[in-house]
Amino acid sequence: MSCTHITIPIPKAFSFRAVVHSHGWSDLEPFAVSDDDTELRTVVSLSPNRHAQVAVSHPRGSTALTVRCNTPLRRNDRETARRIVRSMLRMDEPMDELHALCRKEERLQWIPQMRAGRMLRSATVFEDIVKMICTTNCSWSLTKIIVNRLTNTLGTRVTDTVHSFPSPDAIADRTERWLRKETSSGYRAPYLLELSRRIASGNLSVEHLRTTKMPADEMHKFLRSIKGIGHYAADNLMKLLGHYDYLGLDSWIRSRYAEIYNHGRPVSDSAIEKRYRRYGKWRGLVCWLDMTSEWHQ
Repeated sequence: MSCTHITIPIPKAFSFRAVVHSHGWSDLEPFAVSDDDTELRTVVSLSPNRHAQVAVSHPRGSTALTVRCNTPLRRNDRETARRIVRSMLRMDEPMDELHALCRKEERLQWIPQMRAGRMLRSATVFEDIVKMICTTNCSWSLTKIIVNRLTNTLGTRVTDTVHSFPSPDAIADRTERWLRKETSSGYRAPYLLELSRRIASGNLSVEHLRTTKMPADEMHKFLRSIKGIGHYAADNLMKLLGHYDYLGLDSWIRSRYAEIYNHGRPVSDSAIEKRYRRYGKWRGLVCWLDMTSEWHQ
């Protein structure tokens, strides 16, 4: 099969591996990581009815990423694929200020040393919101089941084993009963339906959130207005939109914090918030990196 290869120069202080393993998204379809941990695969939409699988890697010693596509691409399609990959890997977000902040504290010095800080996001804001709803009040194993079933039953078939993430229209055409039964989404089913139907009908737009100049507090309020998005989900979606003012505390963060800083004894949310307050607009990201440091080291 003929392929297309695209190169993308890497920015300063960028680590491909640190982005891929920044949080759990790389474990959810249509993302997949190669067995040797050198390649991130996913599906990008070149147009509403055209999809392509891409495999992104950073060859050792190279100053650019290599993007391999499973199909020949026209010039404008190559530019679309390049733009989506850059957005997913947060390649246009400078981390200099965060890294300078972290160099001042011994516990955080690994962050600039490993060029960490960028958080992987999906090809679209819609996909990020759906996946975040699927993480609420459930185990990670159930999150994977819901997302993978959504992808494989409602996504467009790209290869024998790979599907795109479903469009809002594809989910909107289903019923709550079908979603509960076929995807194990449980109480989340009506939220997924309402979100998808509002976007499909044109009553809600979310893709602009990656480029808007909307203040962080207004954006957070906007996300909270979407049914199924509580404080935890909105806080963490803000990180994927480039705003790190919110901690996004959940049971895992609380447990991990207690383990690191209080010998396993429970700690109040206010105590956690107090520790990270000094990092200002970076506090949510510093908290996340601090809690997940073992993943990278």
